[in-house]
Amino acid sequence: MKRLSEEDKQLIESARAAIDRNYDEKHYYHVVGAAVRCKGGNVYTGVNCDNIHGACAEFIAMGAAISAGEREFETIVAVFGRRDKWRVVPPCGNCRQMLFEYAPGIQVIIAHEGETGKLAIEELLPYPYVFTGYDG
Repeated sequence: MKRLSEEDKQLIESARAAIDRNYDEKHYYHVVGAAVRCKGGNVYTGVNCDNIHGACAEFIAMGAAISAGEREFETIVAVFGRRDKWRVVPPCGNCRQMLFEYAPGIQVIIAHEGETGKLAIEELLPYPYVFTGYDG
């Protein structure tokens, strides 16, 4: 795993702050926040939308970035918890596939065995689904 930069630590804080701004235990239970940093330096955040189908925070953050016209992504992180207790979490399988498709080469901040660092999405999803078309 690659070491975290100060920018990466700030990205983690942005994801955590997204939960703080939106935590609502009584109605929506937003407990996952994500932040994505684009190659131009802009940061977009999102929180999970929990319902029968739900949407992960990573999808929401990427959707916000894409809606703003971003197409080149550098690093993404998700955190789980609330104000005083939170931790960095890896993306689920569905999010890994989305990141592979929308953000090839993006670095993903994860915590593993007591260490927090970052890996390329291709390292987290070594055998992605790749649509090869209807001909073959």
